[in-house]
Amino acid sequence: MPEFKEAKDNPLHRDFGLWKNTGFVLGRAKKYCPSVLPMGLIDMFSSSVQGYFWGIAGKFVIDIISSAAPDAEKIKLLIWTASIAFLAAFLIYGTNTLVGSKLWPRYIQVRMGVIHEREEKVMKMDYEMLEKPEALDLHQRACNATGENYSGFEGMFHDLKELGKNLVTVIVAFVAVLVLDWRLILAITLLSLLSFVFYRYTIKKDKKEVWDRLAPVWRQSHYMARVTQHFDYAKDVRLFSMQDFLLRKQRRIFDGREERIDAHHNMWNRYVLFGQVLNVISRALVYAVLYFAVLDKDRPLSIGNFTLYLSLAMAFSTALIQLLQRFGDYSRHSMEVDDLRSFLELKDVEPADALPVPEADRYEICFHDVSFKYHKAEKYAVEHLNLTLHPGERLAVVGLNGAGKTTMIKLLLRLYDPTEGHITLNGTDIRRFRRADYYRLFSPVFQNVEVFATSLSENISLMPEKDTDRDKAEKCMDMAGLKEKLNSLSAGLDTEVLKVVSDEGIDLSGGEKQKLALARALYKGAPVVVLDEPTAALDALAEKQLYERFDGMIGKKSAVYISHRLASTRFCDHIAMFMDGKMCEYGTHEELMAKSGEYARMFEVQAQYYRDHPAGEEETA
Repeated sequence: MPEFKEAKDNPLHRDFGLWKNTGFVLGRAKKYCPSVLPMGLIDMFSSSVQGYFWGIAGKFVIDIISSAAPDAEKIKLLIWTASIAFLAAFLIYGTNTLVGSKLWPRYIQVRMGVIHEREEKVMKMDYEMLEKPEALDLHQRACNATGENYSGFEGMFHDLKELGKNLVTVIVAFVAVLVLDWRLILAITLLSLLSFVFYRYTIKKDKKEVWDRLAPVWRQSHYMARVTQHFDYAKDVRLFSMQDFLLRKQRRIFDGREERIDAHHNMWNRYVLFGQVLNVISRALVYAVLYFAVLDKDRPLSIGNFTLYLSLAMAFSTALIQLLQRFGDYSRHSMEVDDLRSFLELKDVEPADALPVPEADRYEICFHDVSFKYHKAEKYAVEHLNLTLHPGERLAVVGLNGAGKTTMIKLLLRLYDPTEGHITLNGTDIRRFRRADYYRLFSPVFQNVEVFATSLSENISLMPEKDTDRDKAEKCMDMAGLKEKLNSLSAGLDTEVLKVVSDEGIDLSGGEKQKLALARALYKGAPVVVLDEPTAALDALAEKQLYERFDGMIGKKSAVYISHRLASTRFCDHIAMFMDGKMCEYGTHEELMAKSGEYARMFEVQAQYYRDHPAGEEETA
């Protein structure tokens, strides 16, 4: 899998620009939490005033103390001034603290809304895209852009508030310091720009050489964390003594990550040192200008004004540097939002004028010279396939592992679209139909059965509890052979599966999962049933009995049975024999046996195994 060292290297990446991303962020805030915008403005202004409030208050206090007024009048004025100052400070700081504490969870609320969008996009995007490196890389970058409080999407929120606060401070302080000495404004501005240029350089270098290169590393780290800690892998890890092997592999990934993180810290340490030097120079200039202003014989600066200008000059210097830095951060977070939006706005392969699948009593699906090649593969997985699934027909798809059976099923289900040729439904190219409508035609049972951390009834219907027909779910479990299991559960259909969400959740055995998958297919009741070797763990006799029993349950529906064991599908109307990605033989069991071809040869090989092993041990052919 290639590592796209920079986001722009990814062919799926798009640049939206700073202003459009600002509109995107504010639009999502309005959508998911409208109150965050006025609260942000209040917090912005109150935070700005805090930076120079005591400088202004201090000026009035010092002016009163140094005035020629009688002591009694001074004390009275000091009491009034101090009272007003403390009341104003209480309102400003109190408002800032209260609003600031309320803003944090609202920022997170908006980010959670965007994460929901991202997850929805993953579940609805073209299945084939989930295997493409560029899509996986883009999704990882989108996860990074929504994964933390001060980066990417939410980082733009924090930066917007800081930008507004610093801008207000700069404007207020600029006017005051300009009156003192315009050259001080010029000097501070030049120093701030110099700091910003180096800051901007560091940000770009950091993203290019650290975070962009870490995108595939995070993905690898997440994978290794799952493999080393997840229950599903635990048996293999222990029985094959994989601990040292996996730890070495994980260590290599960690070493690469640590190398990039060290580079990150070194870059920012250099910037901090550079910034401190400029800060010392800036403060020295402020004190120098104020010193000479105090010594001016014509218009000496009063102690009160010295305090005021010192506060405003320092506020201007700090705010200007922070304004430019926050703008740099804002630009960097905007580039991360580019990654997020590039993923969210991936164009759907489905055309806008896609048709609904028409209601019909009978559905006929035809493969017309269909070939398919996986992404960047050299060899076709399925080649020049011509095949028809007639309404109500039982079709067996057989062959050794790797013959192309599962790929053919994914093409049938439209998880993939053909590389060459086309597939029709009742004479219409299936690419003309809406995917969601087309998917409703099928009740699939896959070899790897996934269960979800929800109730047993929801695991059968794969719908919310309120939309689940409980009587139907119980009937389907009974038909699939799970009645005894259901009766043994005190909570019945309300029993939680897995312990991820509920501590009272149950784990299902491999056989129970397979029966659960059959119950799902029965519950959905789609016109076409597909069984993609869900019984591969069973011996051939048990598989044959289960297939035939399930076949009796589905009535007149069309069905496709996939197996590498030929005896399991003798009851089907037609059998398609696959070898090396091609359908090498097609016909009934009797017809194919009479041909004495590949099907007959493989059938005899497998039959001989069971003649030699009458106890019915699992085959190894």
